[in-house]
Amino acid sequence: MLACISKVSVLAALCLGVAATPVLYNGRVPLKYTAADLDASQNPFLTVVKGTENASHYSTLQGSKFPPTPLWKSSSVEQVISVSIDNSSIFSPGGNNPQYGFRRTDIIAESDGSPSNLTPIIEANTTVFHFSIKADEARPLNYKHEYQIVFIEPNDGTHVFGIQLGTPFTPDGNTAVAKDAHFFKVLDHGLNVLFKTPFTPRAWHNFAVQVDWEARTLGVFYSLGDRALSPVTRLLENQSQQAGDAGKGEFHFGVLKLPLINPQDSSEQQGDVVHHGIQEGTTEGLHYSGIFVESIERGVSLGYGKTGKPIRK
Repeated sequence: MLACISKVSVLAALCLGVAATPVLYNGRVPLKYTAADLDASQNPFLTVVKGTENASHYSTLQGSKFPPTPLWKSSSVEQVISVSIDNSSIFSPGGNNPQYGFRRTDIIAESDGSPSNLTPIIEANTTVFHFSIKADEARPLNYKHEYQIVFIEPNDGTHVFGIQLGTPFTPDGNTAVAKDAHFFKVLDHGLNVLFKTPFTPRAWHNFAVQVDWEARTLGVFYSLGDRALSPVTRLLENQSQQAGDAGKGEFHFGVLKLPLINPQDSSEQQGDVVHHGIQEGTTEGLHYSGIFVESIERGVSLGYGKTGKPIRK
């Protein structure tokens, strides 16, 4: 159910301050980070979820020529990372069982060579996951398809929360573009839409998702362009997420494109979205910046050195 909040609750939640909050993971790409670092999965990224080419074939570091989101310019010098897929973007977990139904390039947060080293740091108490997304107009998405672009994935393959674009996958073979296909949808673990907003071009879309790992609740902050973040939901239950360590997982961002149903496939194959379906093989992408995870110990970072109160009941 789409959450709504009053102007009063938004203003009450802001209560701006200037104290920096503890950053637990910093995925804002430094200018010294190189394509060779991407290929070698050097901190802060694991880059193995991709097709057969090197990671730098699918992910491009933009250097100083492409301005990142302006929210963090006072605290971080970073470069934009552009993530793309093409017809070679078929991931084979463990080197076998290729996922022919998907086209995907995922970048996964890691520390010292493993995402699991981060889990006890960024998924304890209450933490906030920041990321900014911009359209890649040279490599547009195909909105007939569903895209899963940011999520935390436990071992059971579900998502603690997720950001979705496009037309949600359906097994009935319908290829009509959904009315809200060009909207970002923030989903909870149960795939309920918590917040949605149009994916307008030529502007950064800034998100922060607050996760309480003990109470299993979510809250969403959002802003467009150069505006500071503000809360756009109330505190929302996320109780279908498993409690404890089973409900924790890897933090992904990138482009994961689901297929369309192939009418020539058997009913069993049509139900196996990971391995079957129609993909056009086009090159598509998104730009990312402003990726980090923080504690709420001294508030939530809203941009430009300002902090606000976490979302509360």
